[in-house]
Amino acid sequence: MGIQDLIEGKKQWRAHMARVKALPPDYHIVYKEMQKYLFKVGPVDLLDGPILTGIVDFFEEGAAAGKGVLQLIGPDIATFCDDLLKDSPTHADIYQRSINQNADT
Repeated sequence: MGIQDLIEGKKQWRAHMARVKALPPDYHIVYKEMQKYLFKVGPVDLLDGPILTGIVDFFEEGAAAGKGVLQLIGPDIATFCDDLLKDSPTHADIYQRSINQNADT
């Protein structure tokens, strides 16, 4: 990864966060909580993949339709996030596989 890639990545992240900040306050708060949870859980492609961008798209549509954020995701942020990640490999999955492989040898 070169300097240009880092610069471009930073520009994309800033644009992403500008979209988040433009959301209504309740959406913004819930997004930040989701982001914290997702960073802890650690999907492998979190920053490069479609998960965070998809959440912002989903929230923008919900806000435009006049819906409250909890109407969209339900009362449990972690459950919603887990449902998003059910098919995404996490760093914990990779680590567990490596442990299992080492135990088998």
